[in-house]
Amino acid sequence: MTPAAVFVILVAAVLHVEAAPVEKAGQGDADTRCPLMVKVLDAVRGTAAVEVKVTVSRQDTDGSWIKVTSGVTGLAGEIHDIIKEEDFTAGIYKVAFDTKAYWKSKGTTPFHEMADVVFTAHADGHRHYTVAILLSPFSYTATAVVTATQD
Repeated sequence: MTPAAVFVILVAAVLHVEAAPVEKAGQGDADTRCPLMVKVLDAVRGTAAVEVKVTVSRQDTDGSWIKVTSGVTGLAGEIHDIIKEEDFTAGIYKVAFDTKAYWKSKGTTPFHEMADVVFTAHADGHRHYTVAILLSPFSYTATAVVTATQD
C-alpha cells in the first residue's frame, strides 16, 4: 500500500471517529473533552508509533517558544490530555514529534530530526484539536481535526 493510500485511510478514520458521538474516550477514540490530542502512525510498519516523545510549546510575544508540556505516545500511538484546558489558551502552538529518536529505536537512520506542526489555536473561538501524523524515515504527513467544544 502506498503512503498516499495509508494517509487517505488515516484521514478518513480520524474524520469518521470525530463525527461519531463519544461516550468515553479510549484507544483509537476521539476525545471531545480533551483540548489537544495527538496520534502518530508508523507508515513503514502499518502500526501505531509507540513511545514517540512529543513536546507542546506556545510562541511568546518575542517569537521564542515556551515549553508548555510534553508526553510520550502509548500503545495506540496516542496521547490524550497532553494539556489542560486552562493551559491551552489562544495563541500559536508547536507540537514537536521526536522522530529521530523513534526511528533510531527501530534501527533506522532517519532524514529528519523532528516533525513540527505549528498552528494557531482558538482563532475562531474555543476549539478542540486532534493532530495526527504519519511517519516514515524520510517523510511525514500531518493532518488536523478541529472541532467546536460541546458544553
